[in-house]
Formats: sequence, C-alpha cells, structure tokens
Amino acid sequence: MIETHGLTKQFGEFVAVNDINLNVAAGQVFAVLGPNGAGKTTTVRMLTSILKPTAGTARVAGFDVVRQSTQVRAAVGVLTEQHGLYERMRALEYLEFFGRVYSLSTDETRKRGLALMDRFGLTDALTKRLGEYSKGMKQKLALVRAMLHDPQVLLLDEPTSAMDPQSAKQVREAITDLRKDSRTVVLTTHNLTEAQLLADSIGVIRRGRMIASGSFEELAQRFVGDPVMHLALGSAINGTASLIGELAQITEEGPDWLRYRTPTPTQTNPAVIKRLVEHGASVVSLSPLQMNLEDVYLNIVEEDEVAHGHPMKGAKSS
Repeated sequence: MIETHGLTKQFGEFVAVNDINLNVAAGQVFAVLGPNGAGKTTTVRMLTSILKPTAGTARVAGFDVVRQSTQVRAAVGVLTEQHGLYERMRALEYLEFFGRVYSLSTDETRKRGLALMDRFGLTDALTKRLGEYSKGMKQKLALVRAMLHDPQVLLLDEPTSAMDPQSAKQVREAITDLRKDSRTVVLTTHNLTEAQLLADSIGVIRRGRMIASGSFEELAQRFVGDPVMHLALGSAINGTASLIGELAQITEEGPDWLRYRTPTPTQTNPAVIKRLVEHGASVVSLSPLQMNLEDVYLNIVEEDEVAHGHPMKGAKSS
C-alpha cells in the first residue's frame, strides 16, 4: 500500500530525508518515531504529494506520488499538526466544504460526517462554531475530516495530542478498527506507549535517516536482547542459581526470586520448572519481564549516537 525506494528530500545543502525505504502493507499500522526535526513530517508530505522528492520513488495506494499526485491525494486522508480549521464555521458547514473538495455529494458528506461525529462523541457540538471547540474536540474534528472521503491510507501526525484520556481511547480504537477494512495507517508520534499499543511495525528516524525498523518484538530482540523471565519461589532455597545455571543466563537474584535470559523460553522454562520441582522448590510464578518501547527506543538512539561518535548521556543500555 505504501512503498518507497531511496526517498530523499534536500532543501539546498540540507538533507531533510535521506534514502528512506518503506514497505507498509494494506491493513497495517506503521508508527514513525523520532525527535523534532528528524524528517518525519517531510516524509509524510512527500507521501501526500505535497513535496516533490529530490531523489528516489514512492507509491501510495498504487499511485506514484510525483506522476499521479491527484490520485494519491484522493486516496489519502491526512491529519496534520496544524489543523487549519475555519473557526467561524460550524461542523457540518466545514465538512460539507471538504466534501465538495473530495467530490462527495451533500447527502453523502452529511451521512459520513454525522456518523463520524457520533463515533468521536461530537454530536452535541454540531451547532457550535469551531472556535468554541476545545483542543481535543478540534483534534477529533480534524480526524473526521481526514476520514470523510473513506481513504485507503491515513497519514496521522500526533493524532491524540491535546486529547483527554477518553477521547484518546476513542481515536486509538478507531485506528485499530481501520485494520478490518484493510486500510493502511502511518502514525507519527512521540507517545511511545501508544505506538507500542497500535503499531504492527515501527520505524525510528534520526537526522533524516531510518535507523531502525521492524515489529516491536524484532526491535526488542535486536537492540535489547533475549527476553528476561522472572521466577518467583514460595520460599528461599539455597543454590537456586546453580541449579538452573546451565539452563539459562541468570541476570539478577534475590532470596526467593531470580531473573534469567533465554532465546528459547518455550524450551527453557519447562526445563527450569522441572529442575526446581525435582529439588523441592515451590514455584509460585514464571513470567516474562514486560519490556516497553521506551527501553527499546533509547537503546536504538544510543547505538546510533555511538556509531556517529556522540554517546548519548543517560541512555539505557542492554
């Protein structure tokens, strides 16, 4: 659904995006992470045919972003950081305006618009001027506008920023629902928890380069290492680590608990439990230590900094 090869954008001597390669399938959510100025927004603007690439190619929904820009814009819904809402308008007036831009009939615009407004809890605000909307309400209306023409691809820049928890939950649920219709979502965000929750795959951009990409599990394995298991015992037992030391790599140990790494938990964990039970230990629980995207992201950034000779202070290491 989205495919790029060597996508590059220069502004004079400054390389904003450098040799980006993407392949996002229909029905996938792809989260793009990175600091401000990394090239995320420039990449999105090229994918929406707003900016012309300096080099490389990109196809969105089967259309070339340079040669078929009109078809790309028709196939894409965009939520930008700056909404550009016309604050003297009311919601239906605003949506009808964009419906005409998308060549939708008034009836079709109203039907879709009202359904989306209801979905995001905005029905009670239909008669208000947009200038009276809160930041969260404006964000939701901008998302309604992006979805109005039923696009195959959604490019969302910080879709839940400025939203209260309930509104953000509604938006996350809507993004998840889009998978059912084989729609593709590219999500740029600083919310790592949200990215981990929503994304099928994740890309990290720094200095215009895609420095890492893959599923959360793939990135965790590559940049943090094998999963860590937490073993809790009913009581202290002498020599626990020595009992299972040949089966797994012990990382931490307490009087009645320990943690170990293993690349093959489905094989190692049963063997560990069997060994302990044979020696009279009471196993209370054995579970993977939950890893989060922040740990993975910081390790990705640290590795990139080290590679360029500038170690990042305070980064977590594996």
